[in-house]
Amino acid sequence: MANQEDKMKKEREKVTKRLETIKNSVLVFSGKGGVGKSTVSANLGLAFAKKGLTVGLLDVDIHGPNLAKMMGVESKKIQASSEAIIPVPVTENLSLISMSFLLENQDLPVIWRGPMKMKAIQQFIGDVAWGSLDWLIIDSPPGTGDEPLSIAQLIPATGAIVVTTPQEVSLMDSRKAVAFARKLNLEVYGIVENMSGLICPKCKHKINLFKEGGGEKAAKQMGVPFLGSIPIEPEIVSLGDEGKSFLDKHPDSEASKSFMKIVDKIIELKKS
Repeated sequence: MANQEDKMKKEREKVTKRLETIKNSVLVFSGKGGVGKSTVSANLGLAFAKKGLTVGLLDVDIHGPNLAKMMGVESKKIQASSEAIIPVPVTENLSLISMSFLLENQDLPVIWRGPMKMKAIQQFIGDVAWGSLDWLIIDSPPGTGDEPLSIAQLIPATGAIVVTTPQEVSLMDSRKAVAFARKLNLEVYGIVENMSGLICPKCKHKINLFKEGGGEKAAKQMGVPFLGSIPIEPEIVSLGDEGKSFLDKHPDSEASKSFMKIVDKIIELKKS
């Protein structure tokens, strides 16, 4: 028993040591699935990197790791030295660690019990040579249950971003997500409203498929910042499937501008 406690203590110390070189770590999560949380995480990482900041992306959605495919590095394998795991470079100042790098077959499910999953997540911090990061963006599993709770406790974040869609059912869950973050004493950087209208690729007219403005309303009700709304643009989906950066391909689109503005707001919030 004493040996087990010593081992756990050493693992926690490794995590603490790694976090010393990370200025800001933000947990991106949602009250429910299907709101585009991973898409938001990926593009926020790219947006921070475009600001010249050093960024790490950590995909801890064990059962649905999508970031490697979305970032175009799905075929890569993580490298390891005698002392640490080396994250996979995406751009010059953006790197990624994901469960998908450890899978021999991307079509096979990860059938692990809780302790095994938590051990892997702990290693993603403690055993990874992230180096000096301005931002570590953590794409967490959806919901407010056991897995997000364990992740928040294992990986002490400086703040949280809640992703929602304009639908009332999603907004209900986003309010729960804000309350969840507060229970964990996380600073809530704000709410992002994803899928906020469809931008027609031909006429550029905006169609409110799932209503609009609900995210801002929820933010006001909960007393947290509203970071911005991101419209649906078909090429966000297609380029994500191809592993290409939407922000690079369409820097002047409404969605790209929204992501850059959201990053600006987060940076300003950290300064104040």
